[in-house]
Amino acid sequence: MGTLFGVGVGPGDPELMTVKAQRVIASCPVIVYFAARRSRGNSFAVIDSLIEEHHQLLRLTYPVTTEAVEPTTYEQRMADFYDESAATIADHLESDRDVAVVCEGDPFFYGSYMYIHQRLAGRFPTEVVPGITSVSAASAAAGRPLVSKNETLTILSGVLPPDQLKEAMSGVDAAVVMKVGRNLSAVRDAAQACGLAEGAVYVERASCQEQRVMPLLETGDVDAPYFSLVLIPGTHITGK
Repeated sequence: MGTLFGVGVGPGDPELMTVKAQRVIASCPVIVYFAARRSRGNSFAVIDSLIEEHHQLLRLTYPVTTEAVEPTTYEQRMADFYDESAATIADHLESDRDVAVVCEGDPFFYGSYMYIHQRLAGRFPTEVVPGITSVSAASAAAGRPLVSKNETLTILSGVLPPDQLKEAMSGVDAAVVMKVGRNLSAVRDAAQACGLAEGAVYVERASCQEQRVMPLLETGDVDAPYFSLVLIPGTHITGK
């Protein structure tokens, strides 16, 4: 059987891929990447220069992304999508072909690869190649350390209902809010309600050419993409 590789390719800048990630991609005959409809795919954009003639590319197109879909319908459609995607990948693995599933950031940090891993790791040899996350890239881009001394970092999802987001944000030492996108105003409101907005930083497309960094309180007119986050540095760093 072939080996399944979950390969983290970093936050967007191809130079932030690890040497191991590049080596695995070069050696695997089948390269799998996820993409939204009408999109080239963020992970593919990172690895494009590594693709050679011997590679067979397999694009997995999400059936839904940010469209308004009833929650249970969304969950079922995505489960079906991952089932079908895993079955297609399994065909290659059963034919003794190694498969690299590339993933933005780290495969096990909000990465789509984890759903393939969940379905196939018990049946095939697997190896996960960790990658630099958008959190590290955003912190570096903003020039803001996140935690120091005995502080605790909390990772939050921007798609939480506003009341839950405020509750989760309340009392944190430091936090990163992921998946901001169209929830930017709710994230900003929650940070203000918790007294955390003044030192918070908004970062979109960290490490990419389109990267943008600004104070959270100055984002009133920003149309945030899905690949954006908010940094709330610890008080030992900000002094606030």
